[in-house]
Amino acid sequence: MNVRRTQWLLTGVGMVILAAMEVYLPSAAETSDTKIFVKDFMFNPTPVTVKAGATVTWTNMDDEPHTVVSDTGVFKSGGMDTNESFSFKFDKPGTYHFTCSIHPRMVGTIVVQ
Repeated sequence: MNVRRTQWLLTGVGMVILAAMEVYLPSAAETSDTKIFVKDFMFNPTPVTVKAGATVTWTNMDDEPHTVVSDTGVFKSGGMDTNESFSFKFDKPGTYHFTCSIHPRMVGTIVVQ
């Protein structure tokens, strides 16, 4: 085989591999975990917009326990002490409102597209 033909063949094989990776590997946005921090008796950030299938993780950074409870009962954490987390995977599009059942003034919103 001559050099030019070998380069052409390797380039073609490389393009096929890259195309296959695009099809089978999820994008960074699909695999990234959205984080909400509970600090100073607030959920931050909120509102948050994610794609269907995304997982949201709440982490308590306060010295007081907190919970994460959806208004419609779709998800509900137990009490989270300092540095503890709760995660939920949002499979269906919609708007989800949540609160801390211990401190009802703490509210937040997740928009799932």
